[in-house]
Amino acid sequence: MGPWAHGLNRPSWGATVAGLDIGTTKTCAVVAASSPGGLEIIGIGEAPSTGLRKGIITDLEETVRSIEAATERAERMAGVNISHVYVGVTGEHVQSTNNRGVVAVRGEEREVVRGDVNRVIDASKLINVGAERQIIHALPRHFTVDGHDGVTDPVGMSGGRLEVDTHIVTGGNSFITNVLKCVHRAGLEPAGIVFEPLASSAATLLAEEQHVGVILLDIGGGTTDVAVYAAGGAVATGTIPVGGNTLTNDIALGLKTTFAEAEKVKRTVATLAREGEREACFTVTTLDGRTTNAVTAAALRTIVEARLLEIFRLARAQVADRLPRDVILAEVVLTGGGARLRGIEAAAADFFAMPARIGVPATIGGLSDAAKQPEFSTAVGLVLFGPKSNGTFGNGRKKHAAFHQLGTWLGDLWN
Repeated sequence: MGPWAHGLNRPSWGATVAGLDIGTTKTCAVVAASSPGGLEIIGIGEAPSTGLRKGIITDLEETVRSIEAATERAERMAGVNISHVYVGVTGEHVQSTNNRGVVAVRGEEREVVRGDVNRVIDASKLINVGAERQIIHALPRHFTVDGHDGVTDPVGMSGGRLEVDTHIVTGGNSFITNVLKCVHRAGLEPAGIVFEPLASSAATLLAEEQHVGVILLDIGGGTTDVAVYAAGGAVATGTIPVGGNTLTNDIALGLKTTFAEAEKVKRTVATLAREGEREACFTVTTLDGRTTNAVTAAALRTIVEARLLEIFRLARAQVADRLPRDVILAEVVLTGGGARLRGIEAAAADFFAMPARIGVPATIGGLSDAAKQPEFSTAVGLVLFGPKSNGTFGNGRKKHAAFHQLGTWLGDLWN
């Protein structure tokens, strides 16, 4: 973070923005501030999470404590108070689809203005999501003006018919309400909610990758989030209820050891590489903690490989179901704590038959080497994607009606 992170030569920062990633294994708060060079990270705080399972709140009080601890540490590092946060959400309750909106351009000059853009995006949101769901995002993929498609920003163009293709993400009301209730009880106000793989993409994907076609797999503790980008926009997103903790459980069962010991083995020994595994051997402590067993690297790799390939298969199936026929993918990017598994790049490249790399936060300044790790992608991405997602296309700052409605419900609950 530089010397200012320790209280020395701290510069004068502009407006701040904060993100809150409430994960299954850890909660992370990030604070960024505006500077002449753009946003820079000025504070990061972590705390263990024990109140979630597969992205769903299971213990409100435990989750509140995790949020408070992570936020306090981020505030202490940044030297600022956090009042509003962009909150990441995930879980099987989150669903997505693609839709199209069409409107007539208003005005005598038949020139597209920002109001026309807002109206056509609103038109694309007229879908039946059910009484128990809300739209979280309506992300424009591209616009069409009088039959000419591939337009990224139609404002100022002449035409009589404006169309938009959007990627729409919806979430379950009760799940989102419980998350935001925890945020409020921790003394914070939600500035907006963000589907987590979109945040991770903002922190790790290059603009060129988003154009040529890329699939991002964010392997967290309880879930694996999927986001597919092509032609510069999101075309498919989703969540798989399998993550790093599932793999740890597999190791614990296979090696007849504790979850804690299995987690240590996963982090320090596990690899998907086959080189030298016949000779390699290590010991693990048994369940009773009194004895140890010898385990070969080949036996461990068999356990790890089986679960990882299942994650890849589920991700491929989800993408195949939702991907438009004309989209071609060129790369796989792996992020999240699960991306630290040794040999995972080569395994992904082999399975998906395309190049693969590890995605780390790299599109914002101020990050220390310790924070340039895949497990921080979502938290860092929240401060990048959150302000953009909490309004209409372009420079609009109008909040989604769904979030206004949800805020009203929460206000009734809290007051």
